[in-house]
Amino acid sequence: MICPFCRHDDSRVIDSRPVEDGTQIRRRRECPQCSQRFSTQEVALLNIIKRSGATEPFSREKVLVGVRKACQGRPVNEDDLILLAQRVEEALRSTGQAEIEANEVGMAILAPLRDLDEVAYLRYASVYRNFASLEDFEGEIALLRALPSNSSNPSSASKTLTNSGKS
Repeated sequence: MICPFCRHDDSRVIDSRPVEDGTQIRRRRECPQCSQRFSTQEVALLNIIKRSGATEPFSREKVLVGVRKACQGRPVNEDDLILLAQRVEEALRSTGQAEIEANEVGMAILAPLRDLDEVAYLRYASVYRNFASLEDFEGEIALLRALPSNSSNPSSASKTLTNSGKS
């Protein structure tokens, strides 16, 4: 890290602390040349590769906008949507990759949305997976019935609540 005072190209880390829900690190540094101290903030970048090939930083707000549309008129509160967006970001960051394809973001949204509200899940999946016919909906509904989600399985739901309470 270049010293902002003397422009020396090295510095020593004195202290590090996580900030912003652990997505950033604040470091206190000291320049060995001029002995001045300064702070830096480091952010772990997570870029999304769009279908066009362009990249842009991951945005929880974009996840929230898409999920809000799917949940419109449904009994889902804003706190649940914020938690869903956080879970999606954590799942994507846990891959350890700095760049993720846009379709992987959509896939990461589907499972927590299904647990939150199955109707909203169908709405989102119909747009995301580009349903073209009634058979597409019927097939997805058959899968929903065959594979119970956490919200429809009381023992799984209590495990989810217990696990989310530990975080």
